[in-house]
Amino acid sequence: MSAAKADAHKDIEKLSFEEALAQLEKIVSQLESGNAALESSIELYERGTALKAHCEARLKAAEARIEKITLSSSGEPSGTEPLDVG
Repeated sequence: MSAAKADAHKDIEKLSFEEALAQLEKIVSQLESGNAALESSIELYERGTALKAHCEARLKAAEARIEKITLSSSGEPSGTEPLDVG
């Protein structure tokens, strides 16, 4: 990986989910317009792929943090347990 690409990936790691998603949406719009040159399109695609992976990792981390509240037989909160997904 070139130094420029490595720097670009480090930049992505610092982004919040919302920032990365906004950049990804912008890249998708640029690629869908068909106005970018071939080399530019490839660079946009590569950055978009990295942004997508970053967003997926952020979502997975958030999902792991979500817990559901358990209730005792009297209806009072008695603790938490991992949320069942699926």
